Amino acid sequence: MNRRPLIWFAICWVFGGAAAAGLNNSGVWLAAGAGILLATAAVLGKQATWQLAAACALAVCLAAGERLWADARNVTALPALLAAAEADGPRAAYAAEAEGVIVSAVEVDGDRAMFRVEAHSIHVQGEAAAQPLRERLIVHVWLIEQPEQAIAAAWQRGAKVRLAGELTRPAGASNSGRFDYRRYLSSQRIHWLLKVKGTAAVKPAPGPKWTAAALLGRVDNARAWLGAQMEQLYPSSQSGYMKGLVLGIREDLDPEQFQQFSRLGLTHILAISGLHVAVFLYALSGLLHLARISRERMLLILMLSVPMYVLLAGASPSVVRAGLMSVLGLLAARMGKLKDGLHLLAAAAVLMLIYDPYFIEDVSFQLSFIVTIGLIVGVQPVRQAMPRWRRGKSLLDLAAVTLVAQIVSFPLTIYYFNQFHVLSMLANFVLVPFISFIVMPLGAVSLLLAIPWEGGGKLLAYFSHFANEWTFAFVEQLSEVDSLRTIWATPPLWWVAAWLIIFGVIFRILRSWTMQIAAKHEEEAATIEETAPIGAVHPYIVVKENSKKLRISQYLLLALVLIMIFYAFEPDLFNRQAEVSFIDVGQGDAVHIRTPGGKHILIDGGGTMSFRKPGEEWKERSDPFEIGKKVLVPLLMKRGVREIDILVISHLDSDHIRGLKAVLETFPIRSIWWNGTLKEADDAQQLIKQAIALGIPMYSASAGMKQQVDANTKISVLWPLAQKEEAVAQLEEQNEASVVLSVQLFQSIFLFTGDINAATERAIIRNERQQNIMESNEKTVSVMKVAHHGSRFSTSTEWLDY
Repeated sequence: MNRRPLIWFAICWVFGGAAAAGLNNSGVWLAAGAGILLATAAVLGKQATWQLAAACALAVCLAAGERLWADARNVTALPALLAAAEADGPRAAYAAEAEGVIVSAVEVDGDRAMFRVEAHSIHVQGEAAAQPLRERLIVHVWLIEQPEQAIAAAWQRGAKVRLAGELTRPAGASNSGRFDYRRYLSSQRIHWLLKVKGTAAVKPAPGPKWTAAALLGRVDNARAWLGAQMEQLYPSSQSGYMKGLVLGIREDLDPEQFQQFSRLGLTHILAISGLHVAVFLYALSGLLHLARISRERMLLILMLSVPMYVLLAGASPSVVRAGLMSVLGLLAARMGKLKDGLHLLAAAAVLMLIYDPYFIEDVSFQLSFIVTIGLIVGVQPVRQAMPRWRRGKSLLDLAAVTLVAQIVSFPLTIYYFNQFHVLSMLANFVLVPFISFIVMPLGAVSLLLAIPWEGGGKLLAYFSHFANEWTFAFVEQLSEVDSLRTIWATPPLWWVAAWLIIFGVIFRILRSWTMQIAAKHEEEAATIEETAPIGAVHPYIVVKENSKKLRISQYLLLALVLIMIFYAFEPDLFNRQAEVSFIDVGQGDAVHIRTPGGKHILIDGGGTMSFRKPGEEWKERSDPFEIGKKVLVPLLMKRGVREIDILVISHLDSDHIRGLKAVLETFPIRSIWWNGTLKEADDAQQLIKQAIALGIPMYSASAGMKQQVDANTKISVLWPLAQKEEAVAQLEEQNEASVVLSVQLFQSIFLFTGDINAATERAIIRNERQQNIMESNEKTVSVMKVAHHGSRFSTSTEWLDY
């Protein structure tokens, strides 16, 4: 520990911040006490000096204290309105006027403009006067006419603004385990949304020229100008990709293309990170070297240029981390005190967390630091354990980097994204060097060249057109190998920590092992050279590894890794409990049932209704909200669902089926039960065609159908009646043809009623009495979903009495 005090100080700082973020006050005190005890033990065990132990204990306490202090200050300046909103419920909205400064770039997408405002005063309707305060708001401006897009696009960061709209609370997580937008915005110190209708309700005015917001507004303009230049150099199918790759502008990325990159674990390529900063510094230092700049001046110019690049690239946590490490490294090199990368990384972590303790919850921050630590610690021992080829050395170097990056990013990948593609390593092995050392530099240089000489820039960019087309085709081919895409339930945090610790130990053992072998190589080579006749030295040296203890440790760790993988992949293997989840999909229904035998049944998928008229195509957003893709599929993946055994489509109305398109695209479906009719609506036609194209068996559900799903689960269909004609009927009014069924789980009966009304309820009762469909023990319903979303024309007294 004494050899790396800064690293241990940073570890303790992260520990203290994480404890304060994830534990209550008692837990924080316990964690601080544990930290002090560990520090004392380190001193008594002569692993650390008392000065280092004291510094580490101080780091834990300071980091925890800073986070608690930040939490205490992270409250709204409108406490009375907050109390009213909590009492009024999630739909509470209050008319208000706000004045402040725009503090983010303005994003215009379809019929919405969005930006952040640092409000200096807010006047809530009903109050006597405006309150002077300091409150950060997210502003959503709903654009009424298409020309308002240009008006909103002209608003700039740093401008003063007066707004009139409705204050609402951000939505919390309405489904267990789902993304909590309110908590996310709270970590950004934002507690309110201001929803504004039309640009007429926004009154911008020029702000001071030399504030931080105004200076960042100029950076926004520079990014937008460079992005426009990129659009001139590349076709529309590639410009969004190149803007993300070179400038970190991700708003124009094709969502489908991004999805393909995401499936293969390649989104890090599109995020500006340490690799981009390294390429930038390499290119700039090459130019400075050609200009015969002295080393000291070169280091100074590089140090000053990195912050500009960080700002131009969007200043995400990953690029800030890389920029900080670069500046610190250049400064240390200039002072002649350059240490290893771990010291730079530790310093960058502490500085970033001192600036904002909420960084510790940022996915980009976590991935960036963990992968960088893994590369620094793991690549060398893994590479040394590989064969020593005389040719292809660079391929082995690349394989070691790719393998280590995959290993250390794996736990966070499945924790946050719940999927891992087996071809991810191949994709990274091929594309990371290709894009990083060919496509990205070509894009950057063509962009710079196009500023003074547009023709030259276009000529250079022309060569990367082919590279991009090949990249897209390669990614598409690999991502379509869906059988190799694996889905993982979100593992517990202890599993993530244990995985990283185990591989830290493995890298350490590998390092010791390879060092032993290298030492034996040298020793035996020296012996042979001393004793063998000249010219008789054998080119190969056989090294006998006699460290039995080391070998046993390797086998044990390998077994432990396999157990960890198995546990993460099958966390519910021995779970014999049944679960029924009524998923909040906004409009419509979606119910997920996990049976005691581990089968999965999904009833409907919700759907977002669209009331768009012809001529309003401009309102379409680049990545519109789609309930299946944004809510249903991520939630099912988070719960470890890999396939749907039975998908029940109660009927073909939009609010029950639109979310199912993404479900069919993501999960294998073993069978579909639906009401056996068709509907002319586009979404219904597309869903049926999609199911047929995928070869999913479809069954027309009718009263009397029963299926024993597993030993403790039985489905009984109560409605509709069986059709007499074999042809599939066309039915535009679908409600009364909803599939009504009961699901028995152990001794509990769940009744799902679709969108039927009281007349159909009476028909079901009559039919059941005639046919005796329900057995006597099935007539006691434990939980019933009321029909048609609680309509007053459904769930009659007769139905309830029966």
